Amino acid sequence: MRGRLRISVPLSFGATHLPPVLAELASRHPKLQVHAAYSDRFVDLVSEGFEAAVRLGYLPDSSLVARRIAPIRGKLVASPAYIAARGTPRSPAELIHHEALMQGPRDWRLLHGDQVISIHPQGRFLADNGQALVAAALAGLGIAMLPDFLTDPHVATGALVPVVADYPVPEAGLFVVRPPGDCVPRKVRVLTDILIETFSSTASRASVAVSA
Repeated sequence: MRGRLRISVPLSFGATHLPPVLAELASRHPKLQVHAAYSDRFVDLVSEGFEAAVRLGYLPDSSLVARRIAPIRGKLVASPAYIAARGTPRSPAELIHHEALMQGPRDWRLLHGDQVISIHPQGRFLADNGQALVAAALAGLGIAMLPDFLTDPHVATGALVPVVADYPVPEAGLFVVRPPGDCVPRKVRVLTDILIETFSSTASRASVAVSA
């Protein structure tokens, strides 16, 4: 197979999890040019000339064709210093009175049994990158909703602690998306196959297991 595969990948997840996958893709297909653009913004695949994108979280409705690769799980976390200063929220309603570290002015969704609860958090720290939100949480600036692959190492050391754990974050996903069309380009198909090969076996652990 020859040609060029231009792919958009998320910065936080892509920098830590995708380089070996893309290197393996290039190794298996030596005539394929692999051009990866790392960014946490949602690029316009058609107008910006991408054949595919890897995306995490909850996909908005669009004309793009999506293939789910693996589950992504997350949680609400804060530092012990923040908890000591502001107290531990016990319910979604109490989160309204806390500083939220956010990726944008979007609602947080939590589960209460089978019911999804939406709250509109408030905070003064916004960033479009998950690592930046981790750093802010570690600094005691507030509560963040982040994927497990970013927070688990810090939870393991006690630098971050889960909060409102009785109301879990709904499971999100790791997706490959492509422009609309009935025929899947072969280069997108081989990318999808290697992602499934790499991540579906680790999906139950979900440390490659929302928006990052």
